[in-house]
Amino acid sequence: MGQDDRVTDPDARRFDPTDSLAPDPASMRKQYRAEGLTESELAATPVEQFARWFTQAATEAHLFEPNAMVVSTADSEGRPGSRTVLLKQFDEQGFVFYTNYDSRKARDLAENPYVSLLFPWHATARQVIVLGVARRTGREETAAYFRTRPHGSQLGAWASAQSRVITSRAEVDAAYAELTTRYPEGEQVPVPPHWGGFRVAPLEVEFWQGRENRLHDRLRYVAEQDGSWRVERLSP
Repeated sequence: MGQDDRVTDPDARRFDPTDSLAPDPASMRKQYRAEGLTESELAATPVEQFARWFTQAATEAHLFEPNAMVVSTADSEGRPGSRTVLLKQFDEQGFVFYTNYDSRKARDLAENPYVSLLFPWHATARQVIVLGVARRTGREETAAYFRTRPHGSQLGAWASAQSRVITSRAEVDAAYAELTTRYPEGEQVPVPPHWGGFRVAPLEVEFWQGRENRLHDRLRYVAEQDGSWRVERLSP
């Protein structure tokens, strides 16, 4: 049956957004802050600049989970995928997050290590966008972080076959319940071999500051061959 031959239900009715109680997104307007971002204000490296903004987001703006970031990957065929994860470490070597190595994001990164990180700090009218290359962290580093996780989160890393199709929620709950019996509170949980970290070494880092009239400031660090950083201003 071709696309034009599909049988349609004459009583079926398309969703009409005008009948919905949801607000109209086209009518939503927010004027961003007047203070801008200039080249002279930037730190010598993007990680130093990130530390400044991250500190402000966490301590001054009191954002909920300021370490939450959108991780975007693409598989070998170029099909993208995005999801929110938590940043767990950053330094001049890169930005670190942890996941199941059998998850979709990890499978994507095995095929295509280029990744984008987005920190959407809406309350401060700021964004940080990182383009980089992801590599797995070492097992010792992974184990050291795993030991800092709450007991329940350690069990959760074993209970979830992340990104896989399951029959029901009960399947996950049963797996978790079995693990709580095997590893009760206070007993050491082994580090799953299929779980660990990724460190994203930055190639480009953009700092986006919202401005009035949508004329935002966008300053981007670009890595040079000699290890230095070039700063570019992008049009809003």
